[in-house]
Amino acid sequence: MLTIFKAVPTMTIAELKTSLKNRQMVLLDVRTIQEYRSGHIRGAKNVPLNRINTYQGDKEKLHLIICQSGMRSKQAAKFLQKQGYQVKNIRGGLNRWDGPLVGGKE
Repeated sequence: MLTIFKAVPTMTIAELKTSLKNRQMVLLDVRTIQEYRSGHIRGAKNVPLNRINTYQGDKEKLHLIICQSGMRSKQAAKFLQKQGYQVKNIRGGLNRWDGPLVGGKE
C-alpha cells in the first residue's frame, strides 16, 4: 500500500538539549509572540503557527519545532516537511523543558 502521509519525526527534551550545541540546526518556536516574549529557549526563532506559511529558511539545516505542549509544533512540522524542510517535532514542548528560559525579544 502506498503511504501518502509521511510521519513527522520527533525528539525528546533530552535530545534537544544535546542538539542545541549544533550550529547546523534551527530551533523554531511556533507559539504566539506574547508566549514567546514571556519566556523562550535561548536561540529560538519565533515564527507563530499562524505565520508558518511565510517562513523562509535554509532547507539544508535540520529544523527543530517547539511550542508549549507539542500540538502546534506538530502542525508546523507537518507543513514545513511538505515544503521540503528537514524537521523534528519536540515531544511535550516547553511543558517538559527544565532548562533556563530567556524573556523578551532575542
